[in-house]
Parts: sequence; C-alpha cells; structure tokens
Amino acid sequence: MTGPVYAADEAGTVRSVALDGLVALYHAPSGMTHIVAPPAPQILEALRDGPGDARAILERIAALYEIDDEAGAGSIEARLAELEAAGLVRRA
Repeated sequence: MTGPVYAADEAGTVRSVALDGLVALYHAPSGMTHIVAPPAPQILEALRDGPGDARAILERIAALYEIDDEAGAGSIEARLAELEAAGLVRRA
C-alpha cells in the first residue's frame, strides 16, 4: 500500500543557502525562513521531479546520492510530515 503523495511548490518559490551541514530555506509564499538538515533538502529536490509518495522519493534520492536504505521510506515519511507541518510540502 502506498502512503500519501506529496508535492512541493514550484521552483523559484523556495530559495536555499547552505550553512555548514544545514540549509536555510526562504519560502517566499509564506515569507518564512526554515533551517533544515538532511534529508529535508534532498526530499525537496526530489519533489522538483513531480509529486511522489515516500517510496518514490526515496528511490529518487537513492538515484542521486549514496544513501543507507536501512531506515527506508519510514524515515522519509517522518521528514515529509515535518516538511508538511512547516508548509514546505503539501499532499497532492
């Protein structure tokens, strides 16, 4: 069974700046700045290819980065919930 499908805002609505292992994200639609740690920036990057559930996002990230799939989609689901609460992703 697949979980919820998530989408991110269009490219250009979120600006990012790397800060020693963290990333500052300015979300223009809300006017808020968020400080996030991996894998949040990678999840947002993966969602630029279109909406996806946790498994699809994990597969997109794994195609770009060497990752340990031990935590798997459950870890991605937890980060997606945090990003949704922050207003950086939404359910599609």
